[in-house]
Amino acid sequence: AGSAARPGGHSCSDPEISWALPDTSHVSHDDLTSQVGEVLLYYCYCEVSDPERLCAWQKALCQHLHLTGKVRVASEGINGTVGGSKVATSLYIKVMLSQPLFKNILCQEDFKSSAGGAHCFPDLRVGVFKEIVPMGIDPKIVSYKETGIHLSPQEFHREVEQYLSQATQGQSDTILLDCRNFYESKIGHFQGCLAPDIRKFSYFPSYVDENLELFKDKRVLMYCTGGIRCERGSAYLRSKAVCREVYQLKGGIHKYLEEFPDGFYRGKLFVFDDRYAICSNEDIISACRYCGVLWDQYKLCSSQHCRQLVLTCPSCCNKGLTACCPVCQEKELKVTSRASGQTLKEECECTRRRPRVPIEHGSPRVLDTGK
Repeated sequence: AGSAARPGGHSCSDPEISWALPDTSHVSHDDLTSQVGEVLLYYCYCEVSDPERLCAWQKALCQHLHLTGKVRVASEGINGTVGGSKVATSLYIKVMLSQPLFKNILCQEDFKSSAGGAHCFPDLRVGVFKEIVPMGIDPKIVSYKETGIHLSPQEFHREVEQYLSQATQGQSDTILLDCRNFYESKIGHFQGCLAPDIRKFSYFPSYVDENLELFKDKRVLMYCTGGIRCERGSAYLRSKAVCREVYQLKGGIHKYLEEFPDGFYRGKLFVFDDRYAICSNEDIISACRYCGVLWDQYKLCSSQHCRQLVLTCPSCCNKGLTACCPVCQEKELKVTSRASGQTLKEECECTRRRPRVPIEHGSPRVLDTGK
């Protein structure tokens, strides 16, 4: 999408999927499998007539280049985050850009990169899904073709600057909306943003439905990690016809931080791989769950039946405080004494206390932080 332009969507007249794999005969095995590399994040909305065929090609391509990660394919497009050596990721981008299915849609700048490699993911997972980002609503009902107005990082930066200036004077008619989950915004977010206390993106539509009064007659500036959640999220918000206008950050926080590493985004950027977070500044805006010291490095809850993330500092870890809450801490002890094969339901203090869809009362709950 161009500057301040709403795309009308892309229509592919059933282009043939190229099965070609890149020639790697001139590349040494060590260069192709080097641990020093990068992680790519990208997505492309387009009409895919044969998702299964695209999925098979994508899996073969990633295996050929020794890439790991996750790739979602659907009739509405493709969404991927893959890691490997720089030689491998460079070849991957080249092949993706030459794929007839993505011609004139996907471009070089659509690939966001960060330091990493194949070791950032436990394996390679490529599959066909109904949506390339799981919002839980049929793409035919809420389409990416009805997305909000895209703003470049520079345009978004100016909008946030104006918003923060007006907000301090109590005159803003704008909402700076974080589309991500609570554990993402907890360790990093834009100053003065409204960050829904939701655990999954599939809860976002219900959050909007329950809080329509907040968005009535407002200008909404939306952002997420790489831009993909805003594509469908902004389309859903626009479908409610309550906002004056809906804008979204093109390329997401990833692209913003490339332009403004010391801008209005403070803290770390959460990523969905074994790194959990990447940083562009030295700010730490979150705290250890147990002692309250500044800390922003996530670990999985030590209770094997819980998938919650926990912020627990080295000092607390050394004391054995490694679970997301006291309930899980106690459950972990019980599990070790149970017979093999028995399981416990994932239920902890964290999930019980967090409503599935929080309702904002009065003024929007905003997150703010200074340097």
